Amino acid sequence: MARKKKLTRPSTARKERATSRAIWKGSIDFGLVNIPVRLYSAESPERVNFDLLDKRDFARICYRRVNEKTGREVPWEQIIKGYEYDTDEYVALSDEDFVQANVEATQTIAITDFVDAHDVSPIYYDKPYFLETSKNGFRAYALLREVLKKTGKVGIAKVVIRTRQHLAMLFADGPRLILNLLRFPNELRDASGIAS
Repeated sequence: MARKKKLTRPSTARKERATSRAIWKGSIDFGLVNIPVRLYSAESPERVNFDLLDKRDFARICYRRVNEKTGREVPWEQIIKGYEYDTDEYVALSDEDFVQANVEATQTIAITDFVDAHDVSPIYYDKPYFLETSKNGFRAYALLREVLKKTGKVGIAKVVIRTRQHLAMLFADGPRLILNLLRFPNELRDASGIAS
């Protein structure tokens, strides 16, 4: 096996620093209750990433933006985004279109309903996050956590993370609250054609 450089795994300290930063700050809101929280990713996927290299000199291989019809490279200023609504039929979208369609980042986890935990099928679970509160929100945070535990309920909420609004489920897990983003039913494939 040819080697250019020794590859090392990220140090544990570096991984811990990366996971200790809040990716979102806001509040849990329902009724007149407002609990300040910080959101942390709850997953640490182990992925091995590979680069494509020229075996002669280990130089990285780059991708070019090429017009499918002409085979010519296209400069960035000539590239636009489009949505294919039918085979080879597109609607062109501008940056202004995306700004107008963007949801307002409210910095809230807005609980819209409380339901029994078993009413939400695990097939809808998507991505978990830890929620941490500040000292001035601890009592309300602890009260919500304990009520969810004792009643077996979860909070169904809407939250904007980055530029996308998500449906989410807030539930108690030991000493903390977890926010799990949920998939919408239309994001799941139809399984009726699969034999059981």
